Amino acid sequence: MSLAEFDLRGLGPGQAPSRDAVAPAAEADAVLVKGPVAALAAVLAVLHKAGRTALVPVSWEPADDTSSTGLARALGVGTGDVRELSLVRDDHGGVLLHHGRLEAAGEERRRLARRFGAQAHNDAVKVADGRITRIDVRPDWRQADTLGVVVMTLPLRPARRTSGRAVQIACDPARVVRDGVPYPRPVSRWTWYADDRVRWRLQP
Repeated sequence: MSLAEFDLRGLGPGQAPSRDAVAPAAEADAVLVKGPVAALAAVLAVLHKAGRTALVPVSWEPADDTSSTGLARALGVGTGDVRELSLVRDDHGGVLLHHGRLEAAGEERRRLARRFGAQAHNDAVKVADGRITRIDVRPDWRQADTLGVVVMTLPLRPARRTSGRAVQIACDPARVVRDGVPYPRPVSRWTWYADDRVRWRLQP
């Protein structure tokens, strides 16, 4: 049984591993990932593209940043129980494990205070239709195939919270951040969904 080990603890904030760095996961019988959330997400994306998420057990030694420790706690890393988990995907080939955000494109300064036009649905529920500040999406690891969606229309105003299997967004050009890593270009359409046809195996 071949184990592919990926030591990606050197990744900086906002960085994802290169495709070459994680490509060997496609051929492995088991995988060990050391590093932040973005490292684990990149390896799972490779396994999904190879059609092997249900076959290859994945172990993870999380980094010590806040996102990694939070996700490790939610997944039950260290409990010893093997889990078959939902795979949350997007329509651009990525995997989401902890936190996705869609916000105004442009310069970093005052980005969270800027608004942009968007229409969004969480399953059949319209959650945005007009100008908003941002949309936050988090997989709910307590339930199968479920995303929590938070839409903020104005800073410091109450946000709208819903849950469902998928969120579909059409918007003015916006910036997407997946597990801390910015998508390389602005988008005007984006979908995150918990794929109920696919599972991945966590080996704590």
